[in-house]
Amino acid sequence: MSEHGKREPDATRAPDAPGRGPRRVPLTPGARKVLEAAGRLFYERGIHAVGVDLIAAEAGVTKKTLYDRFGSKDQIVVEYLADRDERWRTFLAGYLERSRAPRSRVLAVFDASRDWAERSLPRGCSMINAHAEITDPAHPAYAVITGQKAWMLELFTDLSRPLAPRGARSLGRSLMLLHEGGLVAYGMGIFPDAIEHARQDAQALLREAAPAD
Repeated sequence: MSEHGKREPDATRAPDAPGRGPRRVPLTPGARKVLEAAGRLFYERGIHAVGVDLIAAEAGVTKKTLYDRFGSKDQIVVEYLADRDERWRTFLAGYLERSRAPRSRVLAVFDASRDWAERSLPRGCSMINAHAEITDPAHPAYAVITGQKAWMLELFTDLSRPLAPRGARSLGRSLMLLHEGGLVAYGMGIFPDAIEHARQDAQALLREAAPAD
């Protein structure tokens, strides 16, 4: 719950499409092995560049096993992106739980993103990268990508309410733009410490938008 009693977005909830989330498959040990191989290849080489033959070879399984577990490459992509999102939300939840003051909770998102990027994002945000390849709303993974970003906007808006009750929507959008811009600049290597720079700009924005905690 936020300080004003409104429930914040669940930091571990799976991404949702409008009305209904994408179909998911149970991850048996064999399926998890395939997903780990696919996730590594998708992130390092790109989704379109990686075929099921390579995934099966890297996972040490047959193509039949791969299709038995997932049904299609598209479903593997769904599981890859949903898994990345779930792990990010769990990581972020720890930072939010350790922060109490409203302003520090907003900045904790940037702290989490900076640390997550250093650990897990050498090539930038997996959702942004995936969106560059998957632009068709009919693709089953599209809802995972856009749902993750919509969730981030909702989170920033909810975190803004204790600071600017009547301007939370606008402040949330501004914070989201700073956060996503930092991720893009980080992934492209535009300049050093891009996410930290975005954090500093967010801190300045919060000083203008709301009094000190």
